[in-house]
Amino acid sequence: MARVTIEDCIDKLPNRFELVLLSAHRARMISQGATITLDRDNDKDPVVSLREIAEETINKDDLREEFIHAMQKHVEVDEPEPQVVPLLTSGVPGTVGEQIAKDEDEVAFEQMTEEELLRGLEGMPPAESPGSQRNGY
Repeated sequence: MARVTIEDCIDKLPNRFELVLLSAHRARMISQGATITLDRDNDKDPVVSLREIAEETINKDDLREEFIHAMQKHVEVDEPEPQVVPLLTSGVPGTVGEQIAKDEDEVAFEQMTEEELLRGLEGMPPAESPGSQRNGY
């Protein structure tokens, strides 16, 4: 590649890494049949892409967006939010809402103090590790 072409491109795209990515992407587009915006002059596709960037015959922002789109493996599509499904009513017999309403009246939680919890834990056998020989594996 001609050094003059690269130096001309650095004025347009100061990031050399981005210049390499975008010019390579444009060269691939040219090899796949994209129309060239200037005269080829017996140059290869990478040199043509650099000349296009240097002479600003292509929009670098559009080229950047095309490159990003080409590299995406999963493109998110904005879909409408699903409609909120109303909760089951408690008036219909046999529904979950009715069962919850019945259970709310009957549920009573047992209260346990910290000392009772510790005594209960002390009485439990120790947990066996997966590699121990006592668990039968």
